[in-house]
Amino acid sequence: MKPPYRIYLDDVRTPTGDNWIVVRNYDEFVSEVNKVGLENIDIISLDHDLGDTAMKEYFDNVSPNYTLDYNNIEEKTGYDAAKFLVALFHNTNEARFNMSRSERKANKFVFPIVYVHSANPIGSANIMGYLNNFYMNEGQAQTCVRVRIPHV
Repeated sequence: MKPPYRIYLDDVRTPTGDNWIVVRNYDEFVSEVNKVGLENIDIISLDHDLGDTAMKEYFDNVSPNYTLDYNNIEEKTGYDAAKFLVALFHNTNEARFNMSRSERKANKFVFPIVYVHSANPIGSANIMGYLNNFYMNEGQAQTCVRVRIPHV
């Protein structure tokens, strides 16, 4: 595959089509992003629940009670992946910290489009809120939304 890359983070689903790099957990995600470089990624789609304890939390608490307790989840989630992306961006773009919001808005912003395809409504909202707050603070449009990507 040649850039621009598209990365799909999900422990079970596989998107249809051959344009995605599929990673199954947080560590694979971090490794792939570091390997291809954030600036070479066009689109990322994130699942929230990436393992057994996350799914147990979904079925025990999110679905019946609309509560999510990250203390019950042992593996890293798509929310952790979103935080990794923002930290990576800030670590490689330190000059942006000294810019005003209007300067950041006018300055070229190199960051992939990030979608969420998780069935977990609270986890999805957490990812979207985190990323859209990041975009807002960078003077960019708040474009992280929940989508349906055809999968098997």
